[in-house]
Amino acid sequence: LIIAAGTGEFEAGISKDGQTREHALLAYTLGVKQLIVAINKMDTAKWSEDRYKEIIKETSNFIKKVGFNPKSVPFVPISGF
Repeated sequence: LIIAAGTGEFEAGISKDGQTREHALLAYTLGVKQLIVAINKMDTAKWSEDRYKEIIKETSNFIKKVGFNPKSVPFVPISGF
């Protein structure tokens, strides 16, 4: 699952009708048992550890509701820059 770390981008994706939520739910519904979350565009967040942790917290709360175990999901900060 790829998540954009940019201000506003993450919030839009994790919102009620966001694609991040939709993709996580679809993955689980289709039988995906293991998930890796790539937090992309970390360069736009200036590699902020606070932003990284905020995204992990918000995403973990949601994927737990979907059915994934957040403790077994690796979160990887990345940038295509």
